[in-house]
Amino acid sequence: MPTRNISLTAEQHAFVEKIVKTGEYQNASEAVRDALRVLQQRRREDALKLKALRTQIKLGADALERGEFVEIDDADMDRYLEGLTITPHQDAR
Repeated sequence: MPTRNISLTAEQHAFVEKIVKTGEYQNASEAVRDALRVLQQRRREDALKLKALRTQIKLGADALERGEFVEIDDADMDRYLEGLTITPHQDAR
């Protein structure tokens, strides 16, 4: 397995030490590899979300070009936006 030296902040070092000491990981390398797997997974998910967003934007732009839209005034938009709420189970990112 290739090796690599990395620099951690004091906070990151303390965190790695803590999770190794509590037995969550056998050693620092295992913890860092898991962190990298999580980063890779997040990037894959972000890429999929971006692809889906681009698809939706294209669909919306195409609908606009075909004249498939409804114009609303500012008051209607304000009422609509005021009706939107984030429930506790929704991700607020």
